[in-house]
Amino acid sequence: MQQQQQQRRMFTAALLAFIFILAAMSTTEAGKKEKPEKKVKKSDCGEWQWSVCVPTSGDCGLGTREGTRTGAECKQTMKTQRCKIPCNWKKQFGAECKYQFQAWGECDLNTALKTRTGNLKRALHNADCQKIVTISKPCGKLTKPKPQEPKKKKKEGKKQEKMLD
Repeated sequence: MQQQQQQRRMFTAALLAFIFILAAMSTTEAGKKEKPEKKVKKSDCGEWQWSVCVPTSGDCGLGTREGTRTGAECKQTMKTQRCKIPCNWKKQFGAECKYQFQAWGECDLNTALKTRTGNLKRALHNADCQKIVTISKPCGKLTKPKPQEPKKKKKEGKKQEKMLD
């Protein structure tokens, strides 16, 4: 009788160990399967539309721009963003439009101007930029420089004058 009880205890212990192992394995597998995937956030909000960068002082440097978007369930429909206008950009074509310019052309003697064209290289924040721009500047002096006497002769002449005095 004691032997039967001992066998039952052993069987019960083995059965409990088996159940425990199965439960542990199913928990780890369930944990792996139930990992939440990245939820795709669907929103009624439209894309941000940005205004041009307005410098804090002067016509270049640090500034701000306003952004707006539409949508019935948008928490935020307006925001302000810091921005920077590089001071070496051609502001004549818009501070947010960057162009790659060709070399200056020959001087037009009729207008006394030389020109060059630039192709749009980059437009910041969906700025409305012209694809190709042309700029002009005065040619400069076209007269030939006068030949100068060597400086040594002038100095020698002054020395002789001092000696005569």
